[in-house]
Amino acid sequence: MRAILLSLLLLCVGAAGGCASDPTRGYAFGAAFSDDIRTIATPIFDNVTFSHGVESLLAEAVVKEIHRTTPWGVTGEGAADTTLTGSITEVTLRKLNTDSTSGLVSELAVDIAIDFEWRDNRSGQTILARRNFRGVGSFAPGPGAREPIELGEQAAVERLAAAIVNELRSDW
Repeated sequence: MRAILLSLLLLCVGAAGGCASDPTRGYAFGAAFSDDIRTIATPIFDNVTFSHGVESLLAEAVVKEIHRTTPWGVTGEGAADTTLTGSITEVTLRKLNTDSTSGLVSELAVDIAIDFEWRDNRSGQTILARRNFRGVGSFAPGPGAREPIELGEQAAVERLAAAIVNELRSDW
């Protein structure tokens, strides 16, 4: 019985020793997001491409991801501690796969590039800025599946939203 208790105690001490006080330096018990920020504003990104509607999909996905994974509330620009703004700079389609019998494209990727900036409204300082940040989603437009392009856009936007919110972690 003593051997089992000693083994459990050593296991707990070893596990706790593997944790870091800073979440950016390994496993940690601390918060991954800054606790001095309580609210964030996320206005709809600008869209300089011909793919209209992607900006609304991205705004909705970012808000959902913030609610799902952070302790912050989303509010209007005037009341928020911080503001996340950006611009969709490119939406392209890339051929991923071609049907060997017909020669038709059987799978496409929607590649979305954005520039974004996260600003502290209290100090006016830029907390984080990224250029040419990308998200990719795929869909199968060919015979059989006949998936619409909107399916690929939604997948790309959801991946992009998750990556954006992940960038907001407190490693800055």
